[in-house]
Amino acid sequence: MAVILLPTLAFTGVLLQRNNVAQEEIVETFTVATTRSVAQAVEREISGMITTLRVLARSEALGEGDMRRYHAHAQAALSGTGAHLILIDRQYRQLFNTRVSYGEPLGLMSDPETAKRAFETTDAIVSPVFWGQVAGEYVFNVMMRHDDDISGEQVIILTQNVSNLSNALLSRELPAGWHVALVDGNNNVLAASSHDDTEVGGAFFIPRDGQGTSQRWRTQVINGEEYKTITQRSILTGWYVIAWAPSFVVAQPLRESLLWLIAGGLAIVSLAAMAAAIVARQIARSVRGLARQARRLGSGESIEALQYPVQEMTVVSEVLSEAALKRQKAEAEVRFLMREVAHRSKNQLTVISAMAKQTAQGVDSVEKFIENFQNRIFGLARSTDLLLAHGASGIALRDLFKTQIDPFRPEDPERVKKTGPDIKLNVQAAQVLGMAAHELATNASKYGAFAAPEGRLEVDWSYNEDCTALDLAWREYVPGFAVPQERKGFGTVVLKTMVAGALYADVERVIHEDGLEWRFSIPLQYLDPAREQVGLEGDDEDD
Repeated sequence: MAVILLPTLAFTGVLLQRNNVAQEEIVETFTVATTRSVAQAVEREISGMITTLRVLARSEALGEGDMRRYHAHAQAALSGTGAHLILIDRQYRQLFNTRVSYGEPLGLMSDPETAKRAFETTDAIVSPVFWGQVAGEYVFNVMMRHDDDISGEQVIILTQNVSNLSNALLSRELPAGWHVALVDGNNNVLAASSHDDTEVGGAFFIPRDGQGTSQRWRTQVINGEEYKTITQRSILTGWYVIAWAPSFVVAQPLRESLLWLIAGGLAIVSLAAMAAAIVARQIARSVRGLARQARRLGSGESIEALQYPVQEMTVVSEVLSEAALKRQKAEAEVRFLMREVAHRSKNQLTVISAMAKQTAQGVDSVEKFIENFQNRIFGLARSTDLLLAHGASGIALRDLFKTQIDPFRPEDPERVKKTGPDIKLNVQAAQVLGMAAHELATNASKYGAFAAPEGRLEVDWSYNEDCTALDLAWREYVPGFAVPQERKGFGTVVLKTMVAGALYADVERVIHEDGLEWRFSIPLQYLDPAREQVGLEGDDEDD
């Protein structure tokens, strides 16, 4: 048996080594894909910041040189994003910073080198990591030059704490023993999945070798220890994503396999021929059973866990059975999510299309259309944030009103009162009522309760007597109230057409001596979070 088994064990060692090479290639490919995914996630974040910066650069307040209004507009637009806006002049002085109140004294900006590059080009510039004096922690900037006749040459900066980039790294899974870090062009750390050898803002302990993106890992010796590294470069930012692991971690599976092989070989050689033959038959039978299960797993079939004479193979059989079940569930979930994404996208496109059409009918200039349409998009975005956070369980009506009213309400909280029971809305109702609340709040800020110094707003909702409908009242109290002219703008279309059409609601406008009141009676069945509706009714060509 020794003459038979020793060559077999030697051959098994060769197979283990070849299998280890294959496993290393798999780990290498997976690590490359992960670093590429991290780089893409970072680039998506920066691209979003550049888009936001371009939108804010077209603000009417900035064009008019009204910095106080532009400061307030930027704070409202960036609320909850983790980003802040800075405006500097040619001498690198901060004109304002949304991290602090407008008018608060500010010094020179903390990154003049990148600002100098921004003044010399029209492209967006991404800075390396640096210590922000106002933020009090490490930050990075996205900069863009802005020129106009009123304010002259300036640079608009969207700044963000580097700690916000950690999710792009920590949410990615890497093989055991591997870590990943994001560094800037100076090899300083922006974020890292391991903090044992790295510190945000400090130099990365593995120096870059002057090469860019690598599709295979490289071997580098740092302080006498050998590491495997993989590097991905972001063209957009000039930053690098670096994955690393000690070489002994990569080689450890082969060492353990060889040790197990030697120990098992010595034990097997000492067995009697009959015992060896019986064990061989049992193992062969078990391996064939596992191979059949593996083929069924590969074809997507369900697998029933089997009991084998070898306990480890029984565990493998159970794992294969669980993997097959998870695969089927994952495929079903992917199909469901794809249908859900298509459904939500169609709904949003329908809403935006109707919004654009109705906004265009109520304005007489492109600038006014852009301003109104942008404000309504922001209102829809605030409703969408609630949908993403609570869409599965329903959106609270109280939270919906708070989200839409807060950007317009006066500082005195006593001037806004919201009363009513807790009630959850489905996606359709939240979108429609969110647009309605946005239009009512906009009107209140222009010539209603928020425009007058002593004006008040009361929003009240309750169930009707037989609990079949929700009665909602939007009541504005305006001192010196003047009856507005009757006109059919986008707000009227939302209130009288979309709310009534999509939610089958009764809508009534009541003019009081001291202000306007809108009354809605909405059947509860059209607010139920369990109810799904497709599209908006009443947004055809005649609306």
